[in-house]
This record gives sequence, structure tokens and C-alpha cells, in this order.
Amino acid sequence: MSSPPDQPAAPPERRSGEGPRVPGPLRTAAAYAWRIIAVGVVVRVAFSVLGQFHRIAVAVFLGLVITAVLRPVVGLLARLMPRPLAVATAFIGGVVLVLGVLTLVGETAADQRSGLEKEFVAGIDRIERQLEDAPFRLPPNAFDDLRSRIGDLLSSHRSTLISTALSGASRLVEVLTVLALALFCGVFFTHSGDRQWRWVCDQLPYGARRRFTVMGRAAWRTFTGYTHGILLVAVINAVLVGVALFALGVPLAVPLALLEFLAAFVPLIGSPIALAVAAVVALASKGPLIALLVVALIVVIGQIEGHLLHPLVMSWAVRLHPVVVALAVVGGAVAAGVIGAVVAVPLVAVVWSVHQALRDGPEAQR
Repeated sequence: MSSPPDQPAAPPERRSGEGPRVPGPLRTAAAYAWRIIAVGVVVRVAFSVLGQFHRIAVAVFLGLVITAVLRPVVGLLARLMPRPLAVATAFIGGVVLVLGVLTLVGETAADQRSGLEKEFVAGIDRIERQLEDAPFRLPPNAFDDLRSRIGDLLSSHRSTLISTALSGASRLVEVLTVLALALFCGVFFTHSGDRQWRWVCDQLPYGARRRFTVMGRAAWRTFTGYTHGILLVAVINAVLVGVALFALGVPLAVPLALLEFLAAFVPLIGSPIALAVAAVVALASKGPLIALLVVALIVVIGQIEGHLLHPLVMSWAVRLHPVVVALAVVGGAVAAGVIGAVVAVPLVAVVWSVHQALRDGPEAQR
């Protein structure tokens, strides 16, 4: 007698009250989704808290920048004198250098003021005549009407302008307060920052101390590398721009070079904006030919910065793709304006460096 053929096993009966079976990929996606949402909420709360104390955060950030710049100088001076005296000498020298540069810029602008006003008036008249000719064919009274409208607008909003100027004075007090706090933090970070970090690590559980030590070492190495690199790039850009503008005879070459130095701290977009201002000055004072040469200078400086300076100077400290840098700059600018654009790239670089250090393990950092 033959045995009956094998029948397929019946699916297990579903218990009463049990829902439909969720596929494995969907369960995995849901697990990642709620974790991502939780991380996003924490980041949002952290940024909200920082937004309430943004002046303190900016002061601490500037203090870290000052420490990254002056700590090597203090290390050299500490071989010749006591460390407190080395810190005082480095900070006094830095303040004197900054004030000297600002004084030079102010004197240059004051010396060129009278001649610059005449050049600007003549340049604007020349631009008006060119716009009245082909191919623009603007009516002769177009600019007169524009000037009258601007005058009426200023006279009608005089109270608003006065209140804005007063608020600008209060903003100046806030800026000076932040700078004073940044110098105060920088002095103590430079003098005993390593001891302060060890104290912070000692307050943590014993098992987490090594991990936080690795994180701090990686973060500081990346931050100092970025600060030194972007400072060198900014100096080179400012020297190139200053020499080129002086050779072209563009007025205010020294202030425009200082503007280029400050703008270089915003990667990718800072230098073109500063050179665009220089192009406007060249157009109003020297005519369209010199302005076109300044525009060509924008292209040349951008190529030098993007293909030579950043790969050679900063690749060892910040290993970020240009797309990541661009997204970080734009995202920081949207979130916190100019300050966000300046802070975004070093922040992303530090986070990525800490992630790599934790992934490689403490043994790789020895």
C-alpha cells in the first residue's frame, strides 16, 4: 500500500488579536526612522538652546580660534620665559597687530577720501552716459528721477533710520562685549586648556573617559588644522588681491584686500562676494575695462583657491567633499546668517573627524 504524497505544511494559525505580519525591511526602516526623528529633535533642541545663548557660543568659538592661532606662538615663547608671561606677550602682540592693521586701513581710506569722491562722481556720470547710449537707450532723466525717489524715501523714513542707527550702536556694544569675552576665554584656553579638558573628562564615568579623550584629541586636531589652513588661504588671497588692485590703480586697495581676507573665512562664496565689491568700486572709479579685469581676477583667484590652495593647504586637516562644504555653508547661512556660514564648515569637519576617530577605535589614535 503506497503512502500518500507529502502535503505542504499549513501556515501557523494566527492568534486572536494578533495584527498582520510586518515585513522585515519595513520593520528595519521604521526602527531607523524613529531613531533619526529622535536625533533630529535633540539637534533641534540643542540649536534652540544655543540660539538663546548665541553670543556666549560665538565668544567661545572665537576664543577657540584665538587659541588655535596663538597656542603655537605661546609654545615657542614658553621656552624662553614663564608660560603666563608668554601668554601675555602673545596676546598683547596679537592685539597690537590687529589694531595696527585697522589703523592702516583707516588712514588709507582717509587719505584717499577727497580724490575718491571726485572719481566716484565722475565714474557715475560716465556710467550714466554709457547707459544712455546704445544698446541700453535709457532716458536722460532716469537717474535724476531715481535720485529724487531715494531722497524722498530717506526723508519719509528718517525716524526709522535714526532708530536703526541707535540699534546699530547697541549692536556695537554687543560686538565689543563678545570680543572681550572671547579674549578672556582665549587667555585661559591658551594658558591651561589641556588641564581644563582633563578636568572635564575626570567628571565623566570611568568607562567613558578614554572615549571622550579620543573625541577631544580628534576634534582639536581638526579644528586647529582648519583654522591654520583657512588663515593661510585668507592671507594669500588678500595679498594677491591687494597687489592686483594696486597694479590696476583701483582705489581703496588696502581696505578691499582686508575685506577679501575676512571674506575668505566663508569658503566658496566669500571671495567672489568681496571681489564683486571691488569690481563695483573699479567700475565707478576706473571705468568698465578695469572692472572687467577685476572680474577676470575673480575667476583667477577662485581657480587658485579651489584647485591649489585648498587641496594643498587644507586637505590634510579637512577631508570633506566640495559638495559637502557648499551644503554646509549654505545651510549655516540659512540657519544663522554670516556667523553660521563661518562656523558651519569647521563644525562639520570636527563632527566627521570625531566620527572617524570613534569608528577606528582608541587604539588607532595612539
